[in-house]
Amino acid sequence: MLPSASEISTYAEKAIALLEKLIATPSLSKQEAETAKILEEYLDQHKVAYQRVGNNIIAKSKNFDSNKPSLLLNSHHDTVKPNAGYSKNPFEAVLEDGKLYGLGSNDAGGCLVSLFQTFIHYYSLDIPYNIILVASAEEEISGKNGIESLIHLLPYVELAIVGEPTEMQAAVAEKGLMVIDAVVRGKAGHAAREEGENAIYKALEDLNKIQSFEFKRVSDFLGKTKVSATIIQAGSQHNVVPDLCTYTLDVRVTDSYTLEEALNELQSNLRAELTPRSLRLNSSKIPSDHKILKVISNLNLVQYGSPTLSDQALIPFPSIKIGPGDSARSHTADEYIFIKEIHEGIAGYINLLNTYIYHQS
Repeated sequence: MLPSASEISTYAEKAIALLEKLIATPSLSKQEAETAKILEEYLDQHKVAYQRVGNNIIAKSKNFDSNKPSLLLNSHHDTVKPNAGYSKNPFEAVLEDGKLYGLGSNDAGGCLVSLFQTFIHYYSLDIPYNIILVASAEEEISGKNGIESLIHLLPYVELAIVGEPTEMQAAVAEKGLMVIDAVVRGKAGHAAREEGENAIYKALEDLNKIQSFEFKRVSDFLGKTKVSATIIQAGSQHNVVPDLCTYTLDVRVTDSYTLEEALNELQSNLRAELTPRSLRLNSSKIPSDHKILKVISNLNLVQYGSPTLSDQALIPFPSIKIGPGDSARSHTADEYIFIKEIHEGIAGYINLLNTYIYHQS
């Protein structure tokens, strides 16, 4: 079931050609229609049936059987906006010194095209699992028209493999995210007189606590849940004691807490009224008895807990995050992926799936 080295090379050549097209086609979050069209055309060329939901693409094994368990391959085709530090055209695929440059090449184009080739490899094969491919939109903004919008169209998935640049290490846990708007109320007064209650000073009491705040529970794999104050606003003119101060908290939550539990622990220690913007982006951790952990061990893959957010937060099935490329290159100027990493990514994905499919629990 494993392809030869020459077959991997052929897969990689096709993957790189597809990635070059994707790089050359702007696909900022919520603006992925054209890259979705490119992916549709690619599947048409390979005679793969698919379904488009918004700017998301779903494809299933040719002989999909609802009596078989299913595995999900997922990565995204949206990108962040290019930053001002680019010296190259972010929307031009440039090959130099074994690197393919361009916006989205590393995050997560290399993963996406490697998963496409992996899916095509298994598409018509008679194996004891269904393989489902999802190319998702709006991942970079955790948008509601991304993978969350099509979960209801999928069967139960035994394992999801989320393609993100991890140097082909296996992220078996991932921190969740909660953004909180905080409001501290005071009482307005004239700044020249001993009047009012200054909301800024009251907020400072909170902010001093936040600076050294430590949540009570610590995750064995993800470490500490972390809170950071990132935005603050107060006051309207220099001679008025402000009666309102608002600030924003960024909370990276481990599997030791639900988002609600983390919110409650913060609220019990702060004066501000705390309102979470959403409670959608949960932490994740693969169950300790899941067979993917034995497969990862057998393949000698590095396991780690990821501090960065991905579509894992919105996938309700057991999942790991793994893929070619390096997370440190994501969202940086002159983003690139090594050509050899795409070869290694395709071979690594197929080897991982093959070992999982035929692994005896």
